[in-house]
Amino acid sequence: MVNFLKGLLENRSKGIGVELTPEKVNIVRLSKKGQGYKLINFHSAEVPEGVYKEGRSIDAPEMAQVIQTVLEKNKIKVKNAATAVSGREAVTRLITVPAELEDNELRDMVLNQEAGLYLPFPREEADVDYQKLDLMIGDDGIEKVRVLLVATRKEVTDNYINTFEQAGLQLDILEISSFALIRTIIEQLRQFAPTVPEKSEAVAIANIEYEGTEIAIAVNGVPQFSRTVPLGTAQIQTALSQAMNLPPSRNTELLQGMSIPRTVVDAVRTEMTGTNPGAAAMIRVLGELADELRRSIDFYVNQGENQEVAQLLLAGPGASIGQLDEFFTQRLSVPSSFVDPIEVLSLELDTEIPPSQRPGLGVALGLGLRFVT
Repeated sequence: MVNFLKGLLENRSKGIGVELTPEKVNIVRLSKKGQGYKLINFHSAEVPEGVYKEGRSIDAPEMAQVIQTVLEKNKIKVKNAATAVSGREAVTRLITVPAELEDNELRDMVLNQEAGLYLPFPREEADVDYQKLDLMIGDDGIEKVRVLLVATRKEVTDNYINTFEQAGLQLDILEISSFALIRTIIEQLRQFAPTVPEKSEAVAIANIEYEGTEIAIAVNGVPQFSRTVPLGTAQIQTALSQAMNLPPSRNTELLQGMSIPRTVVDAVRTEMTGTNPGAAAMIRVLGELADELRRSIDFYVNQGENQEVAQLLLAGPGASIGQLDEFFTQRLSVPSSFVDPIEVLSLELDTEIPPSQRPGLGVALGLGLRFVT
């Protein structure tokens, strides 16, 4: 499994990014174009209900068939792929180890000693990898190296490997979805990383997906904290449908046409009076998500000498809800803005992608970037 998580910050050539979600598969292939990139392939296909759930394929043959059909329909011959596992299925930790360690000593310490201290499951059941980041001076005045530790259960990685093998693909890279998103928006994050490292600011990222929201906090593009909460577009859609007496639906496109009140006062008034039952239902779920974001930010800030969070970036399909940035800005007192991966990457398109769909492409594009040299 090490080969699948290895090289979190490296790129390889000739491959596709394949994002698996409960509602759809997104397949992306990119190439370098000047100072930006060109989108060679972007294709999506719906995933039948019950095929993919809680970060893994429940029905691997059916999921493999969905992937294979997209590849055949669009005549994509590339056989190497990168995909991402949900943060709920992974453990990530930043640790420090002595800087004088040789590479083989570092590897042994991280994989065989340190890893066991942070895993909520037995070490022998885990696939573990790591990435050296940078040097620092510890509180004891000794130079140390920071290491990003990543782990998943073997059964999770085996599930992904099996699914891709059945689809006729070689899974070269398996990483955490928040890492893929950070890769896509790294230029946007760098504006909070001035030339003086001590003045760098932390950025919170909320990737609002179907089953939940991945919350990550990064400094200089390096994830410092991550957490997944079970509040996503499925929960928002369910609340909206129930409030408007609509039949249950997995199609969350309705949310793309919805907007929430511009001010907290208006939102509270809407929720209390029920003048707009659909908006009031959305506000209740989004209010719960705002509370979870606040808890995550407070927890991070209160750990030692961590930086204040200067910005909240909104990504994922849920970020297509109108005025959500203003809602979170007022609820959290943290400036919030949407992620537009197309703009951030200076991505050249043959076919225009509507603004409402763009925030949801961050992970898929980040996976595609793994094969651009």
